[in-house]
Amino acid sequence: MENLNFLFIEGTPPPSPGKAPLAENRKITPGYFETMGVSLLRGRDFTDKDAPDQPNVCIINETIARNFFSRADPIGKRLKMARTDEEQHPWFTIIGVAGDVRSYGLEVRARPQIYTTVEQNTDNEMTLIVRAETMPGASLVRAIRAEMKSLDPALPLANLRTMESLVANAIARPRFSTFLLGLFATTALALTLVGLYGVVAYAVNQRTREIGIRIALGAGQRRILALIVGQGMFPALLGLAIGVAGALALTRLLANQLYEVKPTDPLTFLAVITVLLLVALAACFIPARRAAKVDPMEALRYE
Repeated sequence: MENLNFLFIEGTPPPSPGKAPLAENRKITPGYFETMGVSLLRGRDFTDKDAPDQPNVCIINETIARNFFSRADPIGKRLKMARTDEEQHPWFTIIGVAGDVRSYGLEVRARPQIYTTVEQNTDNEMTLIVRAETMPGASLVRAIRAEMKSLDPALPLANLRTMESLVANAIARPRFSTFLLGLFATTALALTLVGLYGVVAYAVNQRTREIGIRIALGAGQRRILALIVGQGMFPALLGLAIGVAGALALTRLLANQLYEVKPTDPLTFLAVITVLLLVALAACFIPARRAAKVDPMEALRYE
């Protein structure tokens, strides 16, 4: 379980009233990180030896370690949590640093989180997490119900959901937005291909006599191809340069919508540039190839 608390770190100047940083307190049991697949970056995990009669211990996430301890090793340092500035709470010794978890969506940055063991920081409400080798089914649900009944017959089992469904719900809106953006981008790319092809084809049609004269004077197919493709690719390259510059300036506005991808990811930009160049080249090459095969006599009679 989790709740929001003011965070106080031993050895740091006391913050002004109401200005203490906030951190989530997640009360867990040993084996939580392994079950959830959360990496333990430093220190150790909770064990059964972290009993109520032992010194209070906690595990912080990477955000707290980075924001409040900088390059110092937080292991062994102490902190405490309180609902109000005046409330007195015991100190907890940091025994580990866990990786960040984006609990509120992939587009929301990880918040400061402190993990404490239920044995030392009890709560009236808990969430049971089960990691199974098989897909959830009726047999697995029955096994979970039987296990909970053996622990405490009065414990109810409600709101049973799989991690796959939770992740699917969390990314449903970003996935739909990405689908729409991809659809619009594909449509724009198709319009670009058709438009560029039409412009180059029209230019070739208007210069049929000129191309015929060039061929009659000895210009080979490669020369004609290079001429038409070069003239068609120039506006495409100019537009691509302007587009890349605009993308570099505006993609920072989409930073919150990206997950594990930087706004200026070089591989993404390289892939987009390559695709656009290939599309532009294809749109220019087809009319250029037809122009290179023009019969000089027919071209000279063309009106």
